[in-house]
Amino acid sequence: MNFKIPLAWLQLVQQKIRFLVAIAGIAFIVLLMFVQLGFQDALYSSATAVHQSLRGDLFLVSSQYKSLTSNQSFSRTRLYQALGFDGVESGSPMYLQFAKLKNPVTGEKYSIYVIGFDPGRSVMNIPEIEQNLDKLKIPDVMLFDRNSRTEFGPIAEKFNTGDTEQTIEIFPFNSLIGYKVRIGGLFSLGPSFGVDGNLIVSDSTFLRINPNTRPAEMIDVGIITLKPGADPEKVLKNLQTSLPDDVQVFTRQGFIDFEKKYWSVRTPIGFILNLMLTMASVVGVVIVYQILYSNIATQFVAYATLKAIGYANKYLLNVVFQQALILALLGYIPGFIASLGLYDFAMEATKLPIVMTANNAILVLTSAILMCITSGALAINKLRSADPADIF
Repeated sequence: MNFKIPLAWLQLVQQKIRFLVAIAGIAFIVLLMFVQLGFQDALYSSATAVHQSLRGDLFLVSSQYKSLTSNQSFSRTRLYQALGFDGVESGSPMYLQFAKLKNPVTGEKYSIYVIGFDPGRSVMNIPEIEQNLDKLKIPDVMLFDRNSRTEFGPIAEKFNTGDTEQTIEIFPFNSLIGYKVRIGGLFSLGPSFGVDGNLIVSDSTFLRINPNTRPAEMIDVGIITLKPGADPEKVLKNLQTSLPDDVQVFTRQGFIDFEKKYWSVRTPIGFILNLMLTMASVVGVVIVYQILYSNIATQFVAYATLKAIGYANKYLLNVVFQQALILALLGYIPGFIASLGLYDFAMEATKLPIVMTANNAILVLTSAILMCITSGALAINKLRSADPADIF
């Protein structure tokens, strides 16, 4: 292919205002793509943050399990039964439930996610939690997620300034009777699209917070650790075929993938993000098509002249595709820069993990190029009809 950029460039910049407007339009589409991908990644990353932090090889959940934020408990007996299978070394129960935390300043109550487990055995691979396991062994002591949203009050700020005796009140849902717990430390996990904040407590404290809604024998996740050298797939298959059908078993990746599928397929937010990403691409194709078609129409006589002096359609089509590539690259740069600032702003405002990744940067660049090339392919139909007779 004969790449003669000067002709394509000169045609684009001949009308500078229209050229700048075209770049701005493409940059806006690129920004929209980055925003959709950023929020989509934040959706999946935040929804699986707990999954990724768990220590274990296999995970036992209810057969009715939909997502981690939906309460689907199962009998602790199933976890004990799993301990009898070859290759299984240990099993740890985890309790999960929403409660209401009373803002110590305003007195308002806000939904918060409570995670309970036996502090005698570390089940979460978060250094701050591991360092404070001994504190969790003290009754009615909890760890507060410093990345929780601001509506819970200045709990983390006060703890950091030396107020280590803070007492806050936790209310089970549908209960007017609160339970007082003390802040023993902080950790970093962060909110998600379904969770505004997190608390870590011991299993005994968890059951005292929820005395009437959660029997001790009903757990939410069974964390299974295998013996060294055990084949996870083999143990998984044995558990799946032997345990009753009121539970299901996942590997770590399977557990994460199941959660992602729920949020992408079975929730409105996942559908909306995918739809908006598709619509941004379609709108981008239309915008670039209008730009290239208008440019071809403006330069129609010039193209007819080139054909009259011997240039073939192939050369002229190359010029159009070069213009499409130039528009894609020049529109991508400001769109990328603007998205970095928007990511920082959105992450600060929402506490969600909205970050730029190399994969997204490459994906959007590729999409922008394909979008512009597609528009060029649609616009060249006008160019094929250029007739040397049009110059007379």
